[in-house]
Amino acid sequence: MNRITIALVVLLMPFACRSALSQTPLRLLDTDWKTDFSKTTIDLSELSVNLARDGIPALSNPKTVSVRKASGWISDQEPVISVLVNGQARAYPLQILIWHEIVNDDLAGESILVTFCPLCYSALAFERTIEGANYEFGVSGMLRHSDMIMYDRQTHSLFQQLNGTGLVGRLASKKLTPIHAQIISFMQFADAYPNGTVLSRNTGHSRSYGQNPYPGYDDIKDRPWLFKGKIDPRLPPMEKVIGVDLNGIQIAYPFSVTRKLNVIHDSVGGVNLVVFHSKNGAVSAMDDQHISQSRNQGSTGVFRSELDGQTLRFEPSGSGFIDFGTKSLWDITGRAISGPMSGKSLSPLVHGDMYSFAWLTVFPNSKIYIEPGK
Repeated sequence: MNRITIALVVLLMPFACRSALSQTPLRLLDTDWKTDFSKTTIDLSELSVNLARDGIPALSNPKTVSVRKASGWISDQEPVISVLVNGQARAYPLQILIWHEIVNDDLAGESILVTFCPLCYSALAFERTIEGANYEFGVSGMLRHSDMIMYDRQTHSLFQQLNGTGLVGRLASKKLTPIHAQIISFMQFADAYPNGTVLSRNTGHSRSYGQNPYPGYDDIKDRPWLFKGKIDPRLPPMEKVIGVDLNGIQIAYPFSVTRKLNVIHDSVGGVNLVVFHSKNGAVSAMDDQHISQSRNQGSTGVFRSELDGQTLRFEPSGSGFIDFGTKSLWDITGRAISGPMSGKSLSPLVHGDMYSFAWLTVFPNSKIYIEPGK
């Protein structure tokens, strides 16, 4: 029995009474779908049905706890999805998201959707409002290009997690508005947002939070599971990248480069930006069976490099970053924590950390950043 089979067994144990798995396109395991399959932007054969709908239960109206209380059950280096809305910060630990994949939440008066697809290692957040209406999302049980397909509970339209685009149903071609989210360590979140809140383990479901049901999947030498697309030869498919999409221009920054350089200055779609990659940050959620014991992969952030009318240039300094002009020290969330710029923050840019096969499938014309001089 290979590790992926084991992972499925673990995930499905609470649902053992459901129908047997099927990977035949659209041989739905549930009979009460109300999706309008006549409205589609894709060939339906691209979808595979791997689980019953809601076999992986999304969370709605989640409970939260303080940073102090969360520190009793999450280790400092564990990865969290950090989301900041209207000045309020919330952390969504991957030890929980790996079992639920979707959180329907409300933060600072905004309806938001926080998502994580383990097979693509893509942590992305969106607004849950489309044309003035709020929607609640669940896990469809379908995959496309190895990526989770979400569905809204109101119309049962199907959405691609990687870009928040409606694929099938009444909301086909509609696009969820992305919001900034980044994977950082719990310690980095706690330092940046001591008054922030953390998604609680009290989810109403019994799961082995802190355990990784896909041990060993995060291997750059491996191949993506259930991926039917063409592998882009420019990068190993399981190498992580930082993907940026600005003004119609897409670029992928490979972790092999960003972890080496720690700071990259670039211009994408007419926007001057800086990419941060701290060496000591979050561990991988999909390496060791015990997430807290996984290897450290660092944490990333992407920001506008222009602030207060000047373009800042940075260099790594310990666990942070120093700008050349004022010698202020900045953290992975883009905050100046000491020096003349203390208290100021860089403007974050929407980006996604994920395996390269996932990014390059959604954006096949994406550029690949190459280290200068290579």
